[in-house]
Amino acid sequence: MHRHSIGTLTKIALTLFLGLMGWGTNSLQAQKSTSHSPYSQFGLGQMREDLLPQTRAMGGISSGVRHLTGFPTLNISNPASYSGLNRTVLEAGLYGNLTQLSKDDRSDNTADFAFSHLAIGVPLSKYGGMAFGLLPYSDIGYSAASTQSIDNLLYKVSLSGDGGINKAFLGYGVSPFKGLSVGGNVGFLFGNLYDRTKVEFPNTRDAYNSETKETRNIRGVTFDYGVQYSRALGRRYNLTVGYNGSLDNQITAKTNVLQTISEPTIGDDESVALDTTHFSNISNRKINLPLKHSLGFTLSKGYNWMVGADVKYADWSNYQVREGENKLGKSYGFAVGGQIKPDPTSVRYWNQVDYRLGFRYNRTPVSFRHQQINDMAVTVGFGFPLPETNFGATFSQFNISAEFGQQGTLSNSLVRERYININIGFTINDTWFRRRSLD
Repeated sequence: MHRHSIGTLTKIALTLFLGLMGWGTNSLQAQKSTSHSPYSQFGLGQMREDLLPQTRAMGGISSGVRHLTGFPTLNISNPASYSGLNRTVLEAGLYGNLTQLSKDDRSDNTADFAFSHLAIGVPLSKYGGMAFGLLPYSDIGYSAASTQSIDNLLYKVSLSGDGGINKAFLGYGVSPFKGLSVGGNVGFLFGNLYDRTKVEFPNTRDAYNSETKETRNIRGVTFDYGVQYSRALGRRYNLTVGYNGSLDNQITAKTNVLQTISEPTIGDDESVALDTTHFSNISNRKINLPLKHSLGFTLSKGYNWMVGADVKYADWSNYQVREGENKLGKSYGFAVGGQIKPDPTSVRYWNQVDYRLGFRYNRTPVSFRHQQINDMAVTVGFGFPLPETNFGATFSQFNISAEFGQQGTLSNSLVRERYININIGFTINDTWFRRRSLD
């Protein structure tokens, strides 16, 4: 007699996963920004990259990542890795952010918490592997205000932005011959970015406040690809070299402007629109996303340890900026990192935990007030194994990573952004879709 078997832990985890999917989908449909960076107002906002907590904890290395602690891993950044899957992998997670913004002698602290990722990888035996899922692509979240005057009339001008772009993807990877793997992802981008300008008159009750809201509705299809070559070095070590990039993808941005007026408010009360003074669809334009390239490697020793490095490059020069917006340039950076498991055969739990560490540096495509905006971070993380079930066929892990970083500078009266990004993920590995014999 035969049947398809799914472990109890996996059933519980799958219920949690589907619950997160429903919650994540609902939150994405009305997405609030998780970015608090003033530099997110440029381009499409703060780019989130296709990284899971496991690789974020190692500085964001991804090009050469194929196995973690001896097992194939779901690496969305390089779809060539899908060909190595030998179990169905479920990934779900959340994201938290703590940010301190400083300018001159002033500072402000913010915090946020949101959906991070939902993804499934499925092995297809000799036909490779496939993956699909949903994750954030970028978001914006900035605010600034200044007080000005005309004669003796004071008024306050506030600029703010929020919203985000999401990415649903489907990918496939295959190994045409031993050691070499190739793969690709097809992604669909969707979401809205909002930019608001408010003019308020705090000292008079005889003037209406006004607000101009610009909405950018983003839609489009993207194509990413990757290659990996892996070989054993002797009987104990393994080297994987990888490359991943993107095509010259083009998406659509539909922009409309809504202008409203409202009565003056007292204190922090939010104004309610009285009337719409103007609404128009101002553009329907194509946007060229950058050509991206990433090259890297990993060197590992079975279950014990892994180290790796990536170099990354992206050219935003052909991105069509809006009128009055700074032109974007070229971006490049590097990442180094690794992980260690003290003793995979030990009965002591802390010897079986994965300890991860990394560093990354990025020269962003943003230049403001003749100052290049750079981003750098030290990363740490842990992979906590959960008890195996289903006679060892099902094993899971709780992953957490933290990025301690800084973007921008205090020079030229700019804003320095110091942040802690927390990513939490739950990984399930199980032998789904495999027939098992029962005595």
